Amino acid sequence: MSVLSGGVLTQRPMRMPGARGPLGAALERTLAHAPEPDGWATDLVAHAADAVAAATDPIRDDDLQGSLFTMYALQYGGIDGVDDDWEWQPSLLAARAVLERGFETALRAAVAIPETLAPHADAVAECLFAVTSADSGPSLSRFVARKASRTQLDEFLIHRSIYTLQEADPHSWAIPRLTGRAKAALVEIQSDEYGAGRPSRMHSAIFARTVRAAGLDDAWGAYADEVPAITLASLNMMTMFGLHRRLRGAIVGHLAAFEMTSSIPNKLYGDGFRRHGFDADATWYFDEHVEADAVHEQIAGRDLAGGLVEAEPALLPDVLFGAAACLTVDGWVGQHMLDCWDHGVSSLRASNASQSRALSNRDAPAAAFAGEPR
Repeated sequence: MSVLSGGVLTQRPMRMPGARGPLGAALERTLAHAPEPDGWATDLVAHAADAVAAATDPIRDDDLQGSLFTMYALQYGGIDGVDDDWEWQPSLLAARAVLERGFETALRAAVAIPETLAPHADAVAECLFAVTSADSGPSLSRFVARKASRTQLDEFLIHRSIYTLQEADPHSWAIPRLTGRAKAALVEIQSDEYGAGRPSRMHSAIFARTVRAAGLDDAWGAYADEVPAITLASLNMMTMFGLHRRLRGAIVGHLAAFEMTSSIPNKLYGDGFRRHGFDADATWYFDEHVEADAVHEQIAGRDLAGGLVEAEPALLPDVLFGAAACLTVDGWVGQHMLDCWDHGVSSLRASNASQSRALSNRDAPAAAFAGEPR
C-alpha cells in the first residue's frame, strides 16, 4: 500500500514487475546491479531487437510491453531496489529505443487518422470534436453503469490503476516542449489535474481513495503483473509520446481526445459504483471528472491542440494521430474487458491463465454493450 501522510498520498518506488519473456528476464538481471559508469549492456540491446523481431503484434506482446513499462518506470517514481542511475544509462536507453521504434511503427500502421484539414484552431477543434463524438468504441462505461458485477468493478479499477494512480504525469512531459497559447492551455489543464495546489485534491490521490474503498492496493504498479499487455500499451503509448519532443503533437492530440471522451463515461462509471453501494467519497473521482472535463475538453480542443497547430502547422498530422491513437488503443482495452466478461472469465492476465478468479455465481456476467460512445 502507499503511505498516507497528513491525509496526502505518498507513493513509494514501484516494486519490480515480473518478467514476461526473455527480454524481461534479461532486464531484470541487468537492473539488479548498479550500472557501470562506462559499461554497455550489449546483450540488453540484442534482446530488445529479438523481442521486436519475435513480436507478431508489438502492441499486444507481453515481453515487449512489459519490458517497456519497466524501463519507463525509471522515468517516473523509480523501482524499488533499482539504482536511479539506470534512468539515463546509455545502453538501457538504446534498448528502449529499439522497443519504441517497433511500438510506434505498429501504432502508425494500426491507427486510422482523419483526413488533413486546414491548420487553424477552429478547424482542428471541430475535427477533434467530430472524431470523438463519432467514436463507436466499446461501451465499457454503459456496461459498468448497468451490468458490471462487484468483481468486475475491481478488475476495472485494476486496469485503470496502471495510469490513473499517476494521472496527468505522461502529458506533463509536453509542458517544456510547447510555447505560447498551447503551453498556457496545457498548464491550465494540468493544474486542475494536480489539485490546483491542494495535494489531497490531486486526481491521482482522489482515485486512490476509490481504490482503497474497494479494498485494493493503491500503490502505483501494484497490479502491473496482472494486467494484459494491451493495458500496459495504453500507458506506454502516452509515455512514449510525452518523452519525445518530436512526438509533442501526438501527446497533445492524445490529451485532447482523452479529455473530450471523459465527462459522460465518468458519469456512468460513478453510477456503476453507486449501484454497488459505494458512497460519495468513493465516487468522488468519477464525479469530479464529469464537470472538470466538460471544461477541459474546450481548452484542449481549441487552445491546446488548435493553438499548437496554428503555431506549428507541420504538427497537424501528429496531433490527429495522437487523438486517433488514444481512441483506438483505449477502445481495445475496453473491448478486452468486455469480451472476457461476456465469456465469463477474468480480464486479468494471471487470472485468465489459471482461471483462479473465474466469476462467482453472484457475479455472473451479462452481455456486453457495443457500438455506443464510451
